[in-house]
Amino acid sequence: MFQRIQTGWLVGSIVAITIVALLFLTGCGRRSQQSITSEIKNVWKKYETPTGADPRVADTLGGAGFEKVAEALGYMTYVVKPEDEKYFGDSRAVKGGEITIGEMTFPTTFRPEGQGSSLVVNTEMKGYVYETLLGQHPITREYMSSLATHWKVSADKKTFTFRIDPNARWSDGKPVIAQDVVSSWKIMVDPGILEPSANLVYDKFEQPVALSKYIVQVMCKTVNFRNLLYFGTSMIIYPDHEIGNITGKEFLEKYNFNMPAGTGAYFLAEKEIKAGNGWRLTRRPDYWAKDYVTSKNTANFDYVNYLVVKDNASLLYEKFKGGDIDLFRFSMATTEKWVKDTDYEAIKNGWVRRYRFFNNGPMGTNGVTFNMRRPPFDDIRVRKAFNMLYPRETVVEKLLYNEYEIYDTDYPNTPYSSKANPKVQYDPAGAAKLLSDAGWTQRNNDGLLVKNGKPFVLEVAISKLEERWMTPYQEELRKIGIDLKLKFMDWNAIIKNIDERNFQLFSYGYSGLVTPNPETSLKSSLADKNDNNNVQGFKNARVDELLPIYDTTFNVAEQIKIINEIDRITYDYHMKSHWWNPKGIRLAVWDKFGMPEYGISRFTQLSFVFGTAGLTWWFDADKANAIAEAKKSKKDLGGNKNIIEFTFWRDFNETK
Repeated sequence: MFQRIQTGWLVGSIVAITIVALLFLTGCGRRSQQSITSEIKNVWKKYETPTGADPRVADTLGGAGFEKVAEALGYMTYVVKPEDEKYFGDSRAVKGGEITIGEMTFPTTFRPEGQGSSLVVNTEMKGYVYETLLGQHPITREYMSSLATHWKVSADKKTFTFRIDPNARWSDGKPVIAQDVVSSWKIMVDPGILEPSANLVYDKFEQPVALSKYIVQVMCKTVNFRNLLYFGTSMIIYPDHEIGNITGKEFLEKYNFNMPAGTGAYFLAEKEIKAGNGWRLTRRPDYWAKDYVTSKNTANFDYVNYLVVKDNASLLYEKFKGGDIDLFRFSMATTEKWVKDTDYEAIKNGWVRRYRFFNNGPMGTNGVTFNMRRPPFDDIRVRKAFNMLYPRETVVEKLLYNEYEIYDTDYPNTPYSSKANPKVQYDPAGAAKLLSDAGWTQRNNDGLLVKNGKPFVLEVAISKLEERWMTPYQEELRKIGIDLKLKFMDWNAIIKNIDERNFQLFSYGYSGLVTPNPETSLKSSLADKNDNNNVQGFKNARVDELLPIYDTTFNVAEQIKIINEIDRITYDYHMKSHWWNPKGIRLAVWDKFGMPEYGISRFTQLSFVFGTAGLTWWFDADKANAIAEAKKSKKDLGGNKNIIEFTFWRDFNETK
C-alpha cells in the first residue's frame, strides 16, 4: 500500500528519533551479535572544534554563562524531572550490538528533503541523522531542548528566538550555528526542491535572522498555534557550510543517494547504501549529546541496518523466521501468519516472542482514494457508489481474522475524529441506483455498464501485496458492471504517477498525526499542483475558511471542534474509502533485546514502531548467547510463548 507521511509534523529531537534499523547482510555472512563499538571507524569527522562555547561570544548573545542570564532575557527551557527520565530510554540500556529490521521498499532517493523524500522510510532515516531546534516531551508534548537550549516567544506570538546549544556539532566536526537555521529555512521555501507542501508550511515565516553565532530569530507572517511546532520541532536543521550557497534545484541534484552532514546520533555513509538491497547506519560515539539525560539511554545499537526484500511480505517473514531479521511487524498481508503460524521451532522453543502493544498514537488511514479532477470520479455519486461496493466487514472477518477494526474518519484513534460521520455500509443495490443516476444505465454484451458509448473500464496500479485486498473489490465491481483492471507496478513507479496526478484511483496509506495539519492535504491552492498530499484534487470553500481559524486557535478543545467539522465535510465528499486498523501494534521479536517497561513510546504510530524499537531498545548479549546455544541443541528456553500484551499506556491514560 502506498505509504507516506503527512507533511509538517515530524518530531525531531534527541528525545524522539523515529527510525527503523536493519542489518545489511554481505556474502561473508552475519557478524556475531556482541558489543562491536571498537569496530566503529570514524569516517565522518573532518574538523576538530573545541568543546563548549566560542569564548568570543558574550553570555547575552548565547555564549558561556548564558544559562545565568537567560531568564532575565525572557528565555525559557525545560528541565527533565527525575521521575520522567524513564520515558527517555531505560537506565538498564547498554551500547553495542546491532538490530535487523526488514523493509519492502528501496527508496528512489536518500535526500532528506524535496521531491521523493516524503515516504515513511525516508523519515525514519532522517530521524536518526538529523535534529531540530526543539523536541517534545514524550508524555505531555511540552516543548523541550534539542539543538536549542532555550527559546522565547514574543507577547504577540509572532516572533521566536532560539539559543543554539554551543556543544552541538555536525558529524563533520563543525559547530552548529545560527546561520545553519537560516539556510535550512531557505531550502524549505525554495520551489526548486519540488515539494509544494513544505514551501507552503515554511513560507509562513519571514527569513530568519542570525543575531549572533548562537542566537537566531524568526518572525511569523501570521499568528498560528502550530508555528512553533513547525519551526521548532518540524524543521530539520542542515549545515550552512554545505547547503548555504546552493538552490533547491541544486540541492536535488547534489543529494540523491547521499545526505548532508547531520547532528544526530547516527551517520549514513554513501558506501553503506547497497542499491536495491539495503543500507546501514552507524552510531556516532562522538555524538555531541550522548551524555545528556534525554539521550544517554537512547540510540544504543552500534549499527542500524535495513535489509530490503522488495514487495514480498511472505519472503520477508520467512527471513525473520530464519533469523536474518530481528523483528517483524505484522500487517494485513501477514495477519494470517500472526493467527495461524504459531508452532514453528523458534516460537515453540521460546527464541521468538510475540507482542501486542497498545498506546495512544494515531493509527493512520488506508483504503482506496480517487482522482476527482477527471471522470468518472469527478461525480460524487460514482465515488459514493464505489465506497458502498467494498465489503469491509467480510474482508475483516474472512481475510483478517477479526484482528482489525473498521473506522469512518480521517483521524482514527484520536479525539479529532467526527462522531457524526455515518458508517458506510456495503450496499450493492444502493450503489447501482447511484450509478444509474450518474448516467450509467446501459450494459453492453460483456455485461459492462456503458455511458456515452464507452464501457466502464478502469485501471489501478498496485503492488503484488495488495492483490488480496483489491481482488474482492474487483469482484464486487464486476458484478455491478465495472471492469477494474489490476496492474502490478513497482512502488516507486506508482508513487511517481500519483505525484504527477497520473491515476484514476489508488490504494493509499497515510501515517497519522498527533497534532493534525489538514492544510497540507486539503488546501484548495494545492489541488492542481503536483508533488503534494492533496492528491485527490480536493477543493472546498468552507474548509479553506476553517484552516486559518484552526491555525490561529490556541484552545485545544476548539481545535478539536474545528477538525471535527473538517472531518465531517471531507467525509461527505466520498473522495476515499476508509478500511480498517489493527487491534494494537503486533510484533514478533527474536528475544535478544531489552526494552523499557512500556515497550514502545506513548505516541508511537503504527508506521513508525520500528523507530521506537531502534531508539529505545538495546542489545542483550546474555539473551543472544542463550539463543545461539539453544539453537545448537534445540533447547527450549521457556518463558511466555503466548501473545504478550503491553497495556502500560492504555492503563496510564485511564489513570491520568
